[in-house]
Amino acid sequence: MLVGPEEHETVRPTGPQRIMLVQTQAENGGAQEISRLLSKGLEARGYVVQQLFFFRRTESFDNLPNAAFCCLERPSGPWTFMKFLGRLWSEIRKFRPDVLMTFQHYGNFFGVPMAHLAGVRHVIANQNSAPTLMNRMLRLSDKLAGMLGLYHANVSNSCETEQEFSNYPASYRRRVVHVPHGFQDKSTDLSKTEARRLFDLPVDVALMGTVSRLNVLKNIEAPIKSLADLPDVHLAVAGQGCHKAALVELATSVGVADRVHFIGEVASGRVGEFLAALDLFVFPSLAETFGLAGVEAAQAGVPVVANRLPVLEEVLSVDGKPCALFVDASDVPALTNGIRQVLTDEALVRSLVTAGRQLEAKYSLDAMVDGYVQLIDDLERKALRPGKGMSIAKA
Repeated sequence: MLVGPEEHETVRPTGPQRIMLVQTQAENGGAQEISRLLSKGLEARGYVVQQLFFFRRTESFDNLPNAAFCCLERPSGPWTFMKFLGRLWSEIRKFRPDVLMTFQHYGNFFGVPMAHLAGVRHVIANQNSAPTLMNRMLRLSDKLAGMLGLYHANVSNSCETEQEFSNYPASYRRRVVHVPHGFQDKSTDLSKTEARRLFDLPVDVALMGTVSRLNVLKNIEAPIKSLADLPDVHLAVAGQGCHKAALVELATSVGVADRVHFIGEVASGRVGEFLAALDLFVFPSLAETFGLAGVEAAQAGVPVVANRLPVLEEVLSVDGKPCALFVDASDVPALTNGIRQVLTDEALVRSLVTAGRQLEAKYSLDAMVDGYVQLIDDLERKALRPGKGMSIAKA
């Protein structure tokens, strides 16, 4: 069933607390993976959880019994948009959550006011989008929602993201809560050859790859351009998005189309198989709030070349040791040199892989779920009082 859960009573149910996780599109992305993992973790701790998406982009959540969609396609006109808003309010009212969590900037923008209109007691926003990438209206809306207390708590997942709000008014900052992301280990026992055959990738070549939505901010153009000076290297791209046609055209114009392999969206449970096929993971994204894909790759033992973003330097390190080689990914020659270095420097690879394998302990999945459980409990006890902030992080 694609749209909507079964009918629920219109009065608030008794029994286990009911948690609703709300975000924009249903697809395999970082925020969606966090929602998926958090849903499973909360259910394992006795909560009743529903994931609600504004619209369905891919089939990635079709078979989850606790997932529902307001629309099967992205609203494209005034009438369908009004129907979407009505369905969003209706789904929230029907499920009657004790706590509603929103993810991504549009999830916060539309989900938070609808939660209040539907009478939800506790509303938790999650900052999964870098503020510098939001348009002016969204930034202002987010700031006002935080200042006015429409966010009962406002979760950041990295110190760098939290720092983005350092100049915001105290009425906003006191509701900011730090809950670091956790993740599921994507390691697998598959050999590189076996993994490549699963995805119809060439076996006897140097292969770099990435897992990403195909949009401009992910900067897949950079590794495609780097192939011009790496004649023996291939690139595999796992993901879908509106920018694919432009990337295919770029690969053709650069003369490397035969060495760029578009795999399409890979199910969450198969990402580890894709990572096992790679000699190197390239992470050239122009903006992140955490960088889950890079963390998963590093933990799986794949050496990572990442854009030198402060947030990635924070997240992809353990005890001061880098888990990735950081380069300026906007500088194609610099990225090319970084890729070449990782493909030829065995000592560097050993160092990166050793550090990367420790990320699972740094970003424990259980610690993330426990952080949200603590936050839910604190909200129930009205522990977030004016003038007092919180930081829920693994010691």
